[in-house]
Amino acid sequence: MTDTGQRPPAQPTPVPIERISAALRAERHRAGVSLSELAKRAGIGKSTLSQLETGIGNPSLETLWALAGALEIAVSRLVDPPQPVVRVVRAGEGPKLTAEHAPYQAGLLASLPAHGRHDLYHITAEPGPAHDSDPHMRGAVEHVLLCAGRALVGPIEDAVELHPGDYVSYPADIPHTFKALQEGTSAVLVGEYA
Repeated sequence: MTDTGQRPPAQPTPVPIERISAALRAERHRAGVSLSELAKRAGIGKSTLSQLETGIGNPSLETLWALAGALEIAVSRLVDPPQPVVRVVRAGEGPKLTAEHAPYQAGLLASLPAHGRHDLYHITAEPGPAHDSDPHMRGAVEHVLLCAGRALVGPIEDAVELHPGDYVSYPADIPHTFKALQEGTSAVLVGEYA
């Protein structure tokens, strides 16, 4: 069979709650913290965390970032299973994390291994409220290459406007933002962790 290179558009793949709950329990035990302590560190309710660990709920991107920050791990450790040596992610495929208050979606393309330092995301965003992120773990840096559209990206107090082909890097251990200024905005984001 000949591959014509044309594929039907892939549907977003939500991250199964079972994967998140198993990873969350394992990471909390690895860190040696109680359910109450982790909830307090992440700034979420203990009942919410308990539900997530038992496989109930649909956590937002913000909740996963808060939990990952409290555990001092990359968010990908909560959503991405181990991968084979050669991996292809077709356009639109892969786990998708959706922001709670902004038209912003992060598709995880590659995650860091247990002792790695980088995650790779495909960002899609539409005009509307900005996706403001709380600080990630100390020493974190984000690198953004804008692929399409226009966006305001970087530290909340010092964000810059990007056009297709523009690149910016900034400390992600301070409040930062991504705001689409044009329909169809997309970017590649690399999260780097100390």
